[in-house]
Amino acid sequence: MDSVAQPIAMAIMNGFDRHYHLFRESCGLAKSRFERADWLAVQKAVRERIGFYDARVRECVDRLHREYDAESIDKLTWQQVKLYYTGLLMSHKQPELAETFFNSVVCRILHRRYFNNDFIFVRPAASTEYIESDPPTYHSYYPAEHGLRQTIENLFEEIGWELPFSNLARDVDCLMRAVRAHLGDWPRAEANCQLQVLSSPFYRNKGAYVIGKAINGNQEYPFAIAVLHEEGGGLVLDAVLLDAWRIGLLFSLNRAYFMADMEVPSGYVQFLRSILPGKPRSELYTMLGLQKQGKTLFYRDLMHHLRHSNDSFIIAPGIPGLVMLVFTLPSYPYVFKVIRDEFGAGKDSDRATVKSKYQLVKQVDRVGRLADTLEFSDVALPKSRISAELMSALWAHVPSSLDSQDDDLIIRHLYIERRMTPLNLYLGQANDTQLEHAVKEYGNAIRELACANIFPGDMLWKNFGVTRYGRVVFYDYDEIEYLTDCNFRHIPEAPNPDLELSAEVWYSVAKNDVFPEEFATFLLGSERVRSVFMKHHADLLRPEFWLRTQDRLRRGYIEDFFPYPEELRFSRQRATRSRSEKAL
Repeated sequence: MDSVAQPIAMAIMNGFDRHYHLFRESCGLAKSRFERADWLAVQKAVRERIGFYDARVRECVDRLHREYDAESIDKLTWQQVKLYYTGLLMSHKQPELAETFFNSVVCRILHRRYFNNDFIFVRPAASTEYIESDPPTYHSYYPAEHGLRQTIENLFEEIGWELPFSNLARDVDCLMRAVRAHLGDWPRAEANCQLQVLSSPFYRNKGAYVIGKAINGNQEYPFAIAVLHEEGGGLVLDAVLLDAWRIGLLFSLNRAYFMADMEVPSGYVQFLRSILPGKPRSELYTMLGLQKQGKTLFYRDLMHHLRHSNDSFIIAPGIPGLVMLVFTLPSYPYVFKVIRDEFGAGKDSDRATVKSKYQLVKQVDRVGRLADTLEFSDVALPKSRISAELMSALWAHVPSSLDSQDDDLIIRHLYIERRMTPLNLYLGQANDTQLEHAVKEYGNAIRELACANIFPGDMLWKNFGVTRYGRVVFYDYDEIEYLTDCNFRHIPEAPNPDLELSAEVWYSVAKNDVFPEEFATFLLGSERVRSVFMKHHADLLRPEFWLRTQDRLRRGYIEDFFPYPEELRFSRQRATRSRSEKAL
């Protein structure tokens, strides 16, 4: 069978190259979609790109079955296939992605006992350092030649957007003032003073982001500049982010993935790591739309962490879910969620529906309010690291998802999310200031999800979490729906007082009927919480808010969601200066 090893390796590489060609084609078109302000096409492209990878893997697996009878290939031949494939990686522009594609194809064919480094790339075989790219991963600009202001104007003109800026000189003035205020004073220019800017802008929703760093002596200053469409006109610089943590929030997994045209994605990730050293490579690949590579790196990081720690997996703190069994590893900032074999009372759903809801979340704009999830199959965890309580709960509630193999417990299907503090636990320990912030954030999260056409369904406090930045995020998806699929109604007036006092409803309720006036019953039992909620979000308890939002969505309106605070927007500066000039 050695004679087929080389053509099989070529077939898998051709499958990957087709995938990445289509991926780049979609990302390359992001520029024209942005120029045309075709926001519906932006959303459609993001949804479609999600399925690219699995479709190409299926195509490749089908070809290997059809042309090479893949099931009959012996293990020595598979080792030869990997050897030939490794040779193909040496001059490849995306070797790390091609390795992951190989793993996906081979794992669809081989039994799990072959999932080791002899047959798949458990460890990377090809270096991603210093891969040449055309165009280069980033461009360098030198302010000493033309001055900083002109240099900034030049770099935006060189991006080549067909739609012109409304007033680039005005916007650069705003940017210069923001940088000056951030630095306190301009540092003396050193001999190596330069701006390094990633070649492709990052496109998401209605915005484009130009990302780079300024280098001056031994200092490096990261920046991300947001570019939007000005109402009734051309392009406009909207804000500059100068704090690494704010730029990191751009790459939050709670937001939609970026579109960026990258010949060498590892170069982009390496550059981003230089300005965001605390951001795992797995998250950066994921946010660049390369979710499978993000999953590969995450799993390697998890296995590495397990080898260098000794704490045990435990049941996650908080109220147990009716659909998911959730556990965590205290030393690792994630939670692991397995679908229960039998759902709790009141949950009218099934496994396939739950999986479809989680897939929906990956396809929509998460607007910073939905936790992204990594979906895994056949995850092996050492039995010795699973607490007795958790092991008992797993076998009691999710036995169909388990398999025991030597020293490992195999979980056939699970989701992994960033760990957050459950909102109900947070509120129970919060002082008055923290409680007001959290309740206000909770209502804002519901509003923003509604504007993004998402209705959470189960809005109990326990289904929301508080991030390390104090942001409230929704993370329980088994009842999530498109807002436009819901029917928001007033509670009909009772025909007589006795019925109004009865525990039984006196009106008909269809499957997608929602009665906002009922929310208060299960959300506002605490007087502290109730007073804050009614102060900021009383309109969420009436159908009118929801009906207005539905109407905007059905008319095709797409809301603006800015991943930075309003006070950083240059539009505020321009409005203030305009008022001052009029006053003079």
